[in-house]
Order: sequence, then C-alpha cells, then structure tokens
Amino acid sequence: MSGSTPAIAARAQFVTGTPESGAPVRLDTTTYLPAKTPAPAILLAHGFGGTKRDLASQARSLAQRGYVVLTYTARGFGRSGGLIHLDAPAYEVADASLLTSYLATLPQVTKDDPGDPRVAVAGSSYGGALALLLGADDHRVDAVAADITWNDLAQALFPNAAGGQPGVFKKLWAGELFGSALKETGGACGRFDPALCAAYQRAASAGEPNPAILALLKASSPARVLTQIKAPTLLSQGEQDSLFPLGQADANARGIAAGGTRVKMIWRTGGHDGATSTSDQVGYLDDWFAPVLLHRGRADTSFDVAVPGAGISSATGQNVAQSLRVDRGYPGASTQPIAVVGGAQTVNAPAGGNPAAVTAVPGLGDLLGAGAQGISATPGQVATFTSRPLPSSLLVAGSSTVALRVTAHGATDATLFASLHDVAPDGTDTLPEGLVAPIRLTGLTPGVPRTVRVALPGVVRDLPAGHRLALEVGTTDLAYALPSSPRSYSIALVGTSVSVASVDGQVVRAGTPWSWLIAGLGAMALLIAGALLAAGRRGRRRRRAVVAELSGTPVAIEGLVKEYGDGYRAVDGVSFRVERGQVVGLLGPNGAGKTTALRVLMGLIQPTSGSVHVFGELVEAGAPVLSRIGSFIEGPGLLPHLSGRDNLRLFWAATGRPPQDSELETALEIAGLGDSLERRVRTYSQGMRQRLAIAQAMLGLPELLVLDEPTNGLDPLQIAEMREVLRSYAATGRTVVISSHLLAEVEQTCSHVVMMHKGRLVAVGSVAEIAGAGATQLAVADPEAAREILAAAGVDSRTVPARRSLEDIFIEMVGADQ
Repeated sequence: MSGSTPAIAARAQFVTGTPESGAPVRLDTTTYLPAKTPAPAILLAHGFGGTKRDLASQARSLAQRGYVVLTYTARGFGRSGGLIHLDAPAYEVADASLLTSYLATLPQVTKDDPGDPRVAVAGSSYGGALALLLGADDHRVDAVAADITWNDLAQALFPNAAGGQPGVFKKLWAGELFGSALKETGGACGRFDPALCAAYQRAASAGEPNPAILALLKASSPARVLTQIKAPTLLSQGEQDSLFPLGQADANARGIAAGGTRVKMIWRTGGHDGATSTSDQVGYLDDWFAPVLLHRGRADTSFDVAVPGAGISSATGQNVAQSLRVDRGYPGASTQPIAVVGGAQTVNAPAGGNPAAVTAVPGLGDLLGAGAQGISATPGQVATFTSRPLPSSLLVAGSSTVALRVTAHGATDATLFASLHDVAPDGTDTLPEGLVAPIRLTGLTPGVPRTVRVALPGVVRDLPAGHRLALEVGTTDLAYALPSSPRSYSIALVGTSVSVASVDGQVVRAGTPWSWLIAGLGAMALLIAGALLAAGRRGRRRRRAVVAELSGTPVAIEGLVKEYGDGYRAVDGVSFRVERGQVVGLLGPNGAGKTTALRVLMGLIQPTSGSVHVFGELVEAGAPVLSRIGSFIEGPGLLPHLSGRDNLRLFWAATGRPPQDSELETALEIAGLGDSLERRVRTYSQGMRQRLAIAQAMLGLPELLVLDEPTNGLDPLQIAEMREVLRSYAATGRTVVISSHLLAEVEQTCSHVVMMHKGRLVAVGSVAEIAGAGATQLAVADPEAAREILAAAGVDSRTVPARRSLEDIFIEMVGADQ
C-alpha cells in the first residue's frame, strides 16, 4: 500500500435504544467515516463486559478500507443505559436493529432502498451471537461475521455430550461471566435484568438448570433462528476454547446451511482460553464483506483449519500453526476407526468431587492442557483405553465419537468426563487444549448398564507416527458442578474402537490464520506456566536422577547448542554456571541468543545438543524441578478482563498449591501498583503490566527467578526500585537470572554477567572482574608522597581498581563482528 493513510473522521454520540420498563435507553456509539462516501457500513459488536473502545482499532482499519463503521457499547455496559439481558431478542437484538435504522439515516452510508442501508454486522463472543441473531431478525443485514460464539447458550453452560438435554453445570465459566459483570457494576445483581439474575442464582446454588434459566438462555441462542439467516455468514471458532468449543460453531454452520445460506468456516488458533491478537482480522472481514458490500472480488467459502504446532518458524524456531484449506467447504470431514484396548474398569467419584481433576480454568484452558501430563488424571478416578502406536501420522480434527457402557453403583445418576489424549513414546500424556466432554446420565438403575454414544471434544491435533491415542473417562473436573455423594461406576467400551474425526485439505500457509478481540495469556507465558504446573503436580511423573555435585547449583549449562531446521544456530556451544545468591545478567544485543537459551532453561524447547541442569536435575519439558522456578519470558501472560489482584490469585490457584504458600502479599508489595491492583488489566500501561508479571513470577518466592527483559516499559524510578527488589531477593539465598540488551542497566543490577553475541559466549564472570579486566590506572612515581599531599589538602584517598563500562568491554570483545 503506497501513499499516505486516508484520513478517518470519528464522531461519538448517543443513539436511542429500546426502552426499558417505559424508560428511555441511550446507547453510546462512535461512527468512523472513510475518506470517500457514501460507502457501505459495518456494525461492530463487542464481547461480554467490553465497550466500544475495544473496537476502535478494528473500526479505523476497516474505515481505511472504505467502510463506514459504527461501534457501540451494548446496553448494561459502560456509558450505555439499560440492563443486561444476554442478547435477548426484545432488548439487545432490538437495539442492533435500531442502530441499523440509524445507519439508514446517515447520508454517508450507501442505501439499497429507502431505510435499507447496505450493511454487515460482525462481532466476537457476546457480539458474535448478537451478529447471528440480528442477521436472522433483520433482513436488511447483507452479510454476517461471528467469531468464537455460541449456538445454544443452555448447552454451552450446561453441556451434555451424551444427549441433547442440558446437563453438567459449567460453574467456573458461568461464575466468571456473571461475576465479572457484577464486579464492574456492584450490587447483588448489578446491571443484570432481575429475572435473569434470579434464575442464574437459583441454578448456581442448585448446580443444575431450572426451567426459568433454560428459557432465558434458549431465547438468547442463535440455534432457534439459524434457518432465518439469509445473509452470507462467516463463522470462526477458536480451537483453545473451553467456553464455546468447536461444536458450537459446527451447529451454527449446519443450521445456517440448512436454510440454503452460504457459509464459510474457519477453525483458528486462540479462543477464550488462548492467546490471540487482531493482526489478520481486518483482512479476513474485508475478504468476506467486500464481494457483498463493495461488489469487489469473489467470496471464498473454503473451510480453513489451523493445525497447531504443525510448522516451524525459521525466524524464531517456535512451533507455529499451519492452515489447511478444504476447498469443498465445510464440513469436509472424514472419520477413521482407531482400535483401542482396555477392558471394563471401575472408577470412583469422591464425595463432593474433591480432589478433582483440573483441565480448564477460565482463560487458562490450554495452559493446563498443552504439555500438562497428568493434571487431568486423578488416580482411581479415570478409565483409560489406549491404541497401539500409530503406524503413520494422524490428524485429529473435529469431534470424534465413541460408544460406552456405563454402570452406576450406589447411584441413579452419573456425571462423567470423556477426552482424547496424545501419548508420546516416552509416556508424555497431553490433553489437547484441556478440553473434555461432560456426560450427564439420569434415571439409571444401580447395577444395570446403559449404553451411550458420546461426542468427544472438538479438537485439532496432529499425532506423529509412533504416538498413541488414548480415550480417558473420568469422574471429576474442577470446572464443573459435581455430585456431592460418593459413588463408583463401571466403564466399558461398546466395540473396540474410537471413531476419530479428521479433515482432508491442502496446506496453504504457516502462522496463525486470524484472531479477534478476546485477549488471553501470551503464548509463551502459557507454555511456561503449563510446564511449571505440570511439574508441580506431585507423584504423577517418573522420578528423575539428580547429579549429586550439581544439586546445590541453581543452573549448570554445558555445551548448549540450539539449531533450527533451516540451519540457523541460535545458540552455539554455550557453557556457564549460576550459583546461589547471584543476580546474573544474560547480556547481549537483540538476536544474541539470550531468549533461546532461557527457553531451553525453562524446558520450552529441546536443545540440539548439550545439557541444562537445574539443581542437578536435567531440564526437559515437564521436569519436576521446573516447579522451583518462577519465570517471565517474552511478554506478560495476563488476563485482561481480570483485575491485577485476581490475575495473581488465579495463577496461583491453577498451580494446585495451598493459598498460604503463595506469598501473595509479598508479591503485591513488589508490584507496587497500589489501588490499580483492583482495576482490570486491560486498563494498565505497559509498565504496570510488566511489574504485575514480575510479581506473578515471584509468587511462592521460588528458589530461581528467570526474567526476560524485566525493565521493559518501566520508567527510571521504577527501574531503580526493581533493581533493589532483585538484589534483596538474591540476598535471601535465592538466585535471579535476567536477560537484557541494556548493558548499563545490567551493570548496575547484576553481580555476575554472561555476555553473548551471535549465539556464542563472549565473557563470563563477576561484574567487578569483567569491568576491571584490562583497565588502566594512573601511575605516580611516589604513591606515599602523593597521599601526603592529598591529606594536607584535606582530601581522603584510597586505592581503587580501575573500571570500564560493560558496554565498552562488550564493543571491544566483539570488535568488527557486529
């Protein structure tokens, strides 16, 4: 794109919405006008708990592409009036229809007929359901785009993988959604409609749905009106989403297509549990809307699937998603029977469901699933059926199915959780994205088996040859309401196989295909925390040998080499040790290999050769010793919709360790955020996020603290405060390793340094030794006479070593090799 960016005019005003109990309601809106008008319009709807401000960046980008864009804050949020009805047809949907009429009054908007603007509607999560409901209700809508949203809200919050009736209460997610809105607005019901609030509170107290809440949730569900949508519809769903998993989008796609409407489906990385950005969103919206609104180009109705970790980035060496394209469109699915073995097994459900398996916590689903061996399995609570090693790679994509025979003992109902696992040759057990399928059975006769067909969670996972597929059926899950009385069940397979879902498509590109507005943990922080959580679960991994002479050494790196597939060697033969009580600076310019070395240290990537030991134990993915490390690498992994304090509490709760061990108040003191701790993180500055992330790494006061560029975003006073915090931390006998490209800062902060350049070591030692090496001193012929002269002049004198700055030394060492 050449030339200057077109000027965009933005105009904020209140627009009248649907009256509430006879009182007028005003909606807070902003209209973005492109350089050239009249132009077609896009109505953008935000996610639950958000406001129009969340949409400003996307709105400007779309306006630069030639659209009039109207953003607004939904009723019950922000500066808009009214109460929250959860996308009710008579309120939120009616509001959106009034906004469509408002667009028809603007001379800058293209009209198809009087009162009929040429308009598309788009939204994510809460806004995505609104887009579908409006598309069905108001046929002036010409195109629809809905991302990570629901089909049936009753099934989403009370899912049952074995039947169509609502079943197991998804208590953590429901509590997060209702609780976050109440926290923002205050009061027993805040700005929720009283009838909705009362129905939810009854359901939450009972742990099961009541007719009132089911009726309200059904009314707010696109499922009832999908065949009425006549505008071409783009659906996208996140693969890391325990709130609205892929099955919700599948039901939406099938329902819309049944009415004869054109549908495009994208399964993308991210979701309510995953790290997302907005980098490609505008392009995909434009690709979908332009053929309809601008009569430009042709709509692409292929089915796109992101396959996590199927590609390697030559730039970073990180696993990245590849996108598969199914040209014949959605669903484009196939199934393959995979034989599994395992006889009838008895599993126990403890009283109150405690202890419970941990698979998904709101906003942290893939943290607990990716690489978290054993977190989802609680001894005595799980029946497992495993395949033989796969003779060739297998792409699992979609919802697989299996038939089970369930026999209850001492109960007339059953609550179970089924999931597919990827088991590596070394025994590492991965639960893809932390997703499980809840099963609720009622009317059972004790001792009499019942056969049920279970739709397993929709996942996308590429299983390499030699891996095994495992079906697990458990009795507990922390995210769901569980029976209060103890009971046991017998679980057996009907037949000998699992019907595994897959797709056949062509690889079209590497990298994240697109993502929307729901922010989550940074991808790197997720992997780090996942490794720590997995390591912290006791008694679930094999014991590892400890090198005795290194047991007291926090870090010992020998001959470390990390080379990527394209031959790029990021780390080349690095060796050094870090001792207790040291503050060690890993120093070098961008691209020196510092972050790669830290990623190997944290078990996030495997070295090509060499070894890393922490307190004598060899580091690898999920090593138990990783639980002794607090870390912050490649950006803060924070949940923007929670307060700073709640981020710290939730992070610690997800480790499964006792609350009293968190040293939360110490971490809060370190953060130094004052009253801002009670604000949502989305309102924080970069410096505030940085300080909170460092405090998160310090939870539990780990023996080894690893921080990547910890002073980014901090002002000089905050940097000085952080310097003292790190020194004080090491003075307790703990150890700190930081990386930085700011040589002067490392010199003031660290006791020791490790200098790197182009993947190799340049120097290792104490700051005093390195800064003093090769320095010159002023020589005098008679030092004693010089002292006498200075003393007579009233000047105190003493001998001090000569010293140069680390920056001077580094430049001298690397010389022309810059």
